[in-house]
This record gives sequence, C-alpha cells and structure tokens, in this order.
Amino acid sequence: MDFLLPEIEAVVEIKMTRPNLSTRQLGEQLIVDIAKYQKNPACRTLFCVVYDPDGRISNPRGVENDLQRDGDAMAVRIMIVPR
Repeated sequence: MDFLLPEIEAVVEIKMTRPNLSTRQLGEQLIVDIAKYQKNPACRTLFCVVYDPDGRISNPRGVENDLQRDGDAMAVRIMIVPR
C-alpha cells in the first residue's frame, strides 16, 4: 500500500514500468493488488497509477479499460501516465 487516504476510504498504489516488466506481468500484478485491497474494509476506491515514462505499454488505454471497474464493494481506477 503506497498511500492510504482513510478520510475518503481510498488507497493509491503506484507502479513504474521497467525493461524487465512486461505488460502482461504488470496486468497480473495489478490483478493481485485489486484482489488484496478488496479484502481491506478501509478501501472503497483503489487508484492504481502506473508511471510509464518510456511508453513501454503499447496499449495503455486498453489496459486501463480492462482493469477498471465500478463495484458495490470497491471501485478501481487505473491511470497510466504520461498520456
């Protein structure tokens, strides 16, 4: 957990791309993070920020759309930056 914002029941998870981290591996890590935070009662919204300065992710909007969700228990927002 990188940042817990208890006043708004949110968690911010930050990741950075690197040469030895494939898009698939990043997606798998995010899926594990989502499952972990769903069990945390202090988290009603999960913001995952992925810093991709070298543009290693070929379809960043696709990754965002695949993993984002609105849910009764927890909303998930994925942001791959810079855009």
